[in-house]
Amino acid sequence: MHTKRIAIAFNRNLDNRNHHGTQTMITTLSLQQTQLEESLDKILLPPTDPNAEVMEISGYKLVYVNGACPRNYRVYKADSMIGVIFQHITHWSNGVDSLRYAEPIDAAVGLDGFMNVARISRTATEQLPTEEDLLDKEFDSLTSEDWERLKRYIPQAKGLVAV
Repeated sequence: MHTKRIAIAFNRNLDNRNHHGTQTMITTLSLQQTQLEESLDKILLPPTDPNAEVMEISGYKLVYVNGACPRNYRVYKADSMIGVIFQHITHWSNGVDSLRYAEPIDAAVGLDGFMNVARISRTATEQLPTEEDLLDKEFDSLTSEDWERLKRYIPQAKGLVAV
């Protein structure tokens, strides 16, 4: 949609003699927009995509996102993303603690452990979200328990009047 607006502006400005050089500027913007869209497509590849760079380690899938040093990987357990870990030149890290891990599995397990403790802590202090709340969340952030609740959920019609 954004590219269409640029093309319309481009065509409109070509007819105006006072807009010298607009063609070059619009072409550059279109190229940058296309490059951004392509890079976002690569970053958001799911672990099942044949073009995704996936590393499978004992119970986890690491999907390369971007970066050179550190390289960023999304961590999946079963079909749910649990977080991100980073591959540095000499070690791995997970961003939730200040530890340096020798192996990616250790960073993933540390991340998973932290997320489990955070989930238990949150559950003990907060009420569980309603099924309607779960429907508003991104699917990658749902836990297996959330999916099970949604499978059993039957929406109730509220405030509807038969005509």
